[in-house]
Amino acid sequence: MAYQAGGQRPAPRPVPQTSDVQAYLEDYAGLLEAVSFPSLVVDHCWDVVLANSAFRSLFGGVGPHPTAMPGDNFLRFVLFHPDAPTVLGEHEASWCLPMLAHFARTVESHGPDHGLQAIRRDIAQDPIMEAAYRHGLPHWIRSVGESAVEQDGAVRPLLHPDPRWGATDCRIVVETSRTLDELGCARLTFVLREARRTPSRDRRTRRTASHLRVVPAAD
Repeated sequence: MAYQAGGQRPAPRPVPQTSDVQAYLEDYAGLLEAVSFPSLVVDHCWDVVLANSAFRSLFGGVGPHPTAMPGDNFLRFVLFHPDAPTVLGEHEASWCLPMLAHFARTVESHGPDHGLQAIRRDIAQDPIMEAAYRHGLPHWIRSVGESAVEQDGAVRPLLHPDPRWGATDCRIVVETSRTLDELGCARLTFVLREARRTPSRDRRTRRTASHLRVVPAAD
């Protein structure tokens, strides 16, 4: 898996390709670019295959990270990047836990997979995330219900760097064309909503807590 500390990726991430698939992805990149909302294509490990300018602008202010840049792997960004709460409002409850639960379900359904196993190892090496994965996540799912794991249709808070949006909400719309499905990919679009929100306490702050709130602190 290739990582980079920042900047724009000039080409889609490698996927099983023929010339027809490459041409399809190039045209699909043009389609994404025509969308005014942040939009990206990810594979089953959340590696980013394509992303539009609106997506890059949304996360353009985050600092460098060796393995968790939003344009490289969006799941890793949500889980491990200290700047994630500066863009993803109510980071723990609205983004981290739902995506951690989605990852857990993906691990169960895919079986042995090198990409997923690599993320699982990184979770295990992070005491905060490992505690959330093993102890906090089952409790959270029982509390909110299995539907909270679903990505499509979820409404989540964002802290957009563009003051025209500011603290707002987005609805996540997940779409998969036949070709993307054959490639094991899906498209996610963050449809920004007009309703403004009260800025989250996490705005422009890094994650510095010693544990997630959903995981009880050790006595």
